[in-house]
Amino acid sequence: MTTVSIRPATSADVPLIADLIRALAEYEKLAGEVRFDEAVMGEKLFGTRPYAEVVIGEVDGAPQGFALFFHNFSTFEGKPGIYLEDLFVRPEARGAGLGKALLAHLAALAVERDCARLEWSVLDWNEPSIGFYKALGARMMDEWTIMRVDGEALVQLGAAKSAENV
Repeated sequence: MTTVSIRPATSADVPLIADLIRALAEYEKLAGEVRFDEAVMGEKLFGTRPYAEVVIGEVDGAPQGFALFFHNFSTFEGKPGIYLEDLFVRPEARGAGLGKALLAHLAALAVERDCARLEWSVLDWNEPSIGFYKALGARMMDEWTIMRVDGEALVQLGAAKSAENV
């Protein structure tokens, strides 16, 4: 019988988390986008001011997946939410119930922490994941579009604040 378990990640898991992120990036055809430094990521996840939380999913005691998440806030609800940044289960472990267990763990945390919702993004082409999420009761938010400022545009936008204060 297969045993699925979820545990909080620790700083000792940083190499594992990094490996799982790289595997996720390969799956999403975004391997060239991975630029993190493990030491910096470890500090941002487990240092004096953690910016996100990570749980590790295990199948029969072997780490096979992870979920990285953080709190956001719904002004309309007046409550926090949990935003799932990444969820990944290694291909060889799919079908064991680990993906559902990871999402159920986050849903339970959201309820325990009095959050209004659990939400995440999924790539448009990722039909297997979309179908999986819908089967768990998730719904598409088609009326919303994700916006992003990064790289040089982020630096320039931040510089606009500095120029404003001169």
